[in-house]
Amino acid sequence: MVSSKHDIEAALLAEKRAISAGQLKEDNPLDLSDDFKHFCEACRRGDLKVCQEMIMQGVNINARDSFDNTPLILASLCGHYEVVQLLLESGALCERDTFQGERCLYNALNNRIRNLLLEYDYSKSTDPLQPLAAHVASLLSREHPKTSDLALVTETEVFHIHKFLAATRSPYFARRLAAAPGVRSWKVPNGLHSESLQAALRFLYLGEVTADLGEGEKEQEILTGIDKLSRQLEIPRLFEHILESGDRRLVRQRRTEEVSRGRDELDAFFRGNVVKYKIEVDTSKAEDVKWDKNNYIFADILLRADEDPLEPEAEEPPPVVRKVAGPLNGIPIGPFSSDSWSPSRTRKPRRSVLYPAHKAMLLRSEYFLTMFSSSFKEAQDTEYLQIVTIDCTPEVLEVILTFLYTEKADFGLDVAIDVLFTADLLFIEKLKVRAAQIISTLGNGGASVVEADNSRGEAGAEEIDIYDVIRAGWDTRVQRLEEFGARYLAQRLEHHIDREEFAELVKESAARVKNRQETDTVELIDDIRYELSERYRLRFEEAGIDEMEEAAGGLLQDSGSSETGQSPPQNFQSIYAPEIDGELQHGVIRTLDGEIAGDEFAQDAMNYQILLGKIDTLLASLNLDA
Repeated sequence: MVSSKHDIEAALLAEKRAISAGQLKEDNPLDLSDDFKHFCEACRRGDLKVCQEMIMQGVNINARDSFDNTPLILASLCGHYEVVQLLLESGALCERDTFQGERCLYNALNNRIRNLLLEYDYSKSTDPLQPLAAHVASLLSREHPKTSDLALVTETEVFHIHKFLAATRSPYFARRLAAAPGVRSWKVPNGLHSESLQAALRFLYLGEVTADLGEGEKEQEILTGIDKLSRQLEIPRLFEHILESGDRRLVRQRRTEEVSRGRDELDAFFRGNVVKYKIEVDTSKAEDVKWDKNNYIFADILLRADEDPLEPEAEEPPPVVRKVAGPLNGIPIGPFSSDSWSPSRTRKPRRSVLYPAHKAMLLRSEYFLTMFSSSFKEAQDTEYLQIVTIDCTPEVLEVILTFLYTEKADFGLDVAIDVLFTADLLFIEKLKVRAAQIISTLGNGGASVVEADNSRGEAGAEEIDIYDVIRAGWDTRVQRLEEFGARYLAQRLEHHIDREEFAELVKESAARVKNRQETDTVELIDDIRYELSERYRLRFEEAGIDEMEEAAGGLLQDSGSSETGQSPPQNFQSIYAPEIDGELQHGVIRTLDGEIAGDEFAQDAMNYQILLGKIDTLLASLNLDA
């Protein structure tokens, strides 16, 4: 027992020394910046919208404050389930055998949050780039569809690699390929062991590189070859990885750092090549673009997106369209011709944007994998690069490409639904989840009516069409959006219950159940009723729900509208508007139907019953029994 305690203390001391020496990074560094304090405050009070905004700004979600609390600890301690979920999905640490991880689990307010924390093991919560790394590593051995464009020939083996990846990860390859972009094969110098080259390529392709390279003389030959390649390819980190000790945490950290570095290199390549050399042309001329296969950025496909056809009228002429053959940004395109612009035209021509891309990265989408693996014309070999049109706007297509190349998916609420539909079309499930996450956080669905009207978000309140959001959730089969929509409506039900659009949505929800019987449930209504009860739950728990419901029932029966048999007015503000200002000054509290309530607790109880009654009235008017 004593030796075990001594070993633990020695390990902790060694870890502290490694952190002090800069060999290890601290998982939870101290952060006293104002931005981090603002983030922690948002996590403490459960402000989902502000949390999402701060994460998109790049705040360190695994830092700790002056009291050694991480954002995840604060959110779980205060019982904010959705904030906890957002933090975990964004890479917050919750590893059970760490001090902060155990604190987080122990201090969780309820079992629902504790179970959510336990679902996120280390690999899920701290390695969000793993899908990207796994895909890039798989390209080294993928034979179908063929996307490699350079063969490295050794004495005993041939390795098929991708020029753009080699140039992205190795300065040596970048220089050689810039000088000879059309090269098809290189002969590797004699005497270099094939396994040495294989280890170097695994490293370049973000794969695992282990030190298990054989024994005796063979091991020495392989290590010598790796050392030589590490220097020649200008990737010194390769040899450091091979010689790494068995320290689990150090190996894991080096691996995480290398994958992150690889992502940053891919991001720089994507911005400096794919985005930089996109082509904007009139839609009528988009199919006439000719892009040579032997190009300096090694693109092998062109993805096209067209602007929305409903463009505003413009007095000035459209941008000049090239009429002659020749290079554009150093890339050979054309020739194509253009009709001369007539001064009588007043409508801005529709534009298209073409992005030079690489099939190897597009294979992350099941849509493109099927396309390029089949006999479709898009998979055929042609003189110039094939043009594939995607049914979305250029802005959305750039979001899609950014995700496929870099795993980054930070975009605004204004395009989130379009990204959701396009990701669904292309079978990119992770991006669908991300789009739903942005809609459900920046959409501020958990806010009350007052909070929604007075948003504390950095960007201010962002308007969403909740009816479009719910329909998008149905169409793309994203349960998260359906739940968000019900919560959003429940928090603002008094603003929606009397609208025709709401009634239409309820009818659509009922129609979604095949062979629905008269007594079957309406899923949307069930979800709204549940979220409505949650909206008032804390008030009810404080005052006692049974007593409040009885009091509310008595007050409703005694009201003037009930005595006359008339239904409450749908918009009581318009009737009582002249009296409201004066009453507010005297502390008069009214319910949704204009009746005077004794206090705020009675008001909540009566409003709850009024909203439930309005739901029943709506269902009756629609001939729906739910």
